[in-house]
Amino acid sequence: MTVANRDILLKNISKETDFPLSFEEWEQKAVENMLPGGYGYASSGAGNEETAKRNVEAFSKWAIVPRMLNDVSSVDMSISIFGRRYRSPFFLAPVGMQGLAHEDGEKATAKAAQSMEVPLIVSTVSTYSLEEIAAAAPGGPKWFQLYFSGCNPALSYSMVERAEKAGYEAIVITVDTVMVGWRETDMRNQFSPLSQGYGTGNYIHDPVFMDSLPNHDQDTIIAGILENVQHPTLTWKEVAEVKKRTRLPVLLKGILHPEDAEMALECGVDGIIVSNHGGRQLDGVIASIDTLPAIAEKVKGNIPILLDSGVRRGIDAVKALGLGATGVLIGRPFLYGLAAAGQPGVEKVIERFIQETEVSLALSGIADLTQMSKLKMVRE
Repeated sequence: MTVANRDILLKNISKETDFPLSFEEWEQKAVENMLPGGYGYASSGAGNEETAKRNVEAFSKWAIVPRMLNDVSSVDMSISIFGRRYRSPFFLAPVGMQGLAHEDGEKATAKAAQSMEVPLIVSTVSTYSLEEIAAAAPGGPKWFQLYFSGCNPALSYSMVERAEKAGYEAIVITVDTVMVGWRETDMRNQFSPLSQGYGTGNYIHDPVFMDSLPNHDQDTIIAGILENVQHPTLTWKEVAEVKKRTRLPVLLKGILHPEDAEMALECGVDGIIVSNHGGRQLDGVIASIDTLPAIAEKVKGNIPILLDSGVRRGIDAVKALGLGATGVLIGRPFLYGLAAAGQPGVEKVIERFIQETEVSLALSGIADLTQMSKLKMVRE
């Protein structure tokens, strides 16, 4: 056993009762700490939740064929993307309205991400503004996720400009939310966090948005957000226009079809996030991990590919990397860590992901991520 692996093992078997271990245990802590409506919103999927279940189950159908007798005494998990090197391939997904999980919301998550040197992707519908989040963790890498406003494109360009000024390093346009999915849990709970003001942070600090309103009372602000947050008119034309208006790399989140990946390349997009929104939008669609190989084949390494949806453990990340992903987004696990213990909870979730991934890579015969193309993956 290497010194590094020995230290990890000893750390994980001593005084670890303060924090949960598995995703399911983190989720149970979140259930205890979150209001029913908030937990239902965060945990549920669209429709009959086929997609949400498939995302998780699909990972178990992919198997690693490990290689032996390679020197794995030191495992390097660092990746380079858009000219910056990160210590691990993990990113925190753009989860909106984190005030549902903890009063410090995205501020706590940003501090945890900074501490663990993991990029945070901040949602358009965050509880706090992108500037407040940046100020909470000025040294941490941050990207900004954009819900394009079809009724007021100037608002979208304003948010992109604000993100660039605040030091964000990339723009992520979510393309699979042209309208809200059929979410029966929220209907049963009669719960809409946007309607209750949980996602106002970026809007109330945006001059274009505020100037577009007849008045600034809470009801008018929320009505304005609900009108702007959906974008059924979004096309490749709007993506190209965002590209023109920023010096930052632009990624598309929500790509599942290989031909859309090909069109993204033709449009000059800088990166793709393979995602079905964690099963929260269209039910009955392919799991993200299952479409990843075909998209990787289309992209052929020309731009980075990140994998989102269904990642619950470090071994899931190894499988995604083995199937062509450059990096992996963590979503619900970190949100449950936030609900369970605030900033320390998020840090512990990230730490465990990194540790399990390092061990799993070593046991697969991989010493650094440049060797991932040598890892054989089979679908059972």
